[in-house]
Amino acid sequence: MKKKWLIPVFASFMIFTSPLIDAEAATPQELVSTAKQYIGVPYAWGGTTSSGFDCSGFTQKVFADLGYQLNRTSAGQFAQGTAVSKQHLQIGDLVFFNTSGQGVSHVGIYIGNNQFINASSSKGVSIASLDNSYWKNRYVGAKRVIDFSKQQASEVKNASVDLGFYASRGKVALRLAEGLGLDTSDTNSPFIDVKSTDYVAGAATALNKLRIFEGNEQGKFNPNSPITRAQMAKVLTVAFNLKPTGKNTVQFRDVDQNHWAYDYITILAQHGITIGKGNGLYGPNDYVTLTQLETFIQRAVSK
Repeated sequence: MKKKWLIPVFASFMIFTSPLIDAEAATPQELVSTAKQYIGVPYAWGGTTSSGFDCSGFTQKVFADLGYQLNRTSAGQFAQGTAVSKQHLQIGDLVFFNTSGQGVSHVGIYIGNNQFINASSSKGVSIASLDNSYWKNRYVGAKRVIDFSKQQASEVKNASVDLGFYASRGKVALRLAEGLGLDTSDTNSPFIDVKSTDYVAGAATALNKLRIFEGNEQGKFNPNSPITRAQMAKVLTVAFNLKPTGKNTVQFRDVDQNHWAYDYITILAQHGITIGKGNGLYGPNDYVTLTQLETFIQRAVSK
C-alpha cells in the first residue's frame, strides 16, 4: 500500500517549498489553541521565541509546534503553499500584507470569522480583523500551506464511535483490529468492564488474544479512557511486531533513555510512523487525538 500523505517533516533544518506539507496531522482547533497560547507575547524584531516574536517568527513557531516547517521570513512564507482567495479562507491559512510599501512584509494566521492572529509591532501577539481599515488596505493575499480542514473532516469521518477530540482506548482497539485485519467475531471479552454486546467487545477480545491489550490489575479495559502517546507507541510496536532498524532517527528532547517508553518511541521513529509534534518534542504524556490515531494507523499499515 502506498502512502497517501505528502512529505513529512523529518528534521528542523529542511525547508519545504512544495504546495502542501504534512506531519502528524493537526485539526483547526489545535491550530487556533496553539496560536492563542502566545497572545500577549511582545513584538521583537527578529524574534522567534516566546520571549518575543516578529510576524514570521510567530507563524513559524506556531506551525513548528504542530510539526510543520515554514520558511523564516514573510516573503519566504508567501512563496510556500497554494494561493487562496479571500472569500475562501480557512482556519490555518497564512494571510499576507504590505505594510512597508515594498511588497509582502507582514504575515498572520487566519482563525475564522474574518479574524487573524499575528505578532504586530504595536500590540505583540494579538488578534486583528481583516475588516479593519488598516489591514484591509494593505492585504496582499493568502496561502494554504496545510489544509487543516481535511484533518478535521478525516477525524469526523473516522470517529464512528468516539466523536470526542481524543482517541479512546475503545477507538484505538477498533482501528487496530481493522488495520491488522483481525477476526473480531468472538465477543466473549476477558475484561470485566466490556460486555459481549459492547461495540468494542470483538476488537478488545481479538487484541487480548495477541497480548496487545491486557487490561489493568483490576481486569478492566477502560474503553472510554484516553491513551497517551507513550502508551500508543508501545501498543503500535507490539501490534505490528516492529523491531529496531538501527537507523539514525529523530531524538526527542522530552524522551530520555530512562523513560519507560524510550525504546518503543525510538522504534516507531525508526520506522517513520512518528515524526513527533515538532520543535524536537514527542509529547509522551499527551493524549492521542483522533487525527493522530489515524495518522499512526495509516503509517503502520503501510509498512
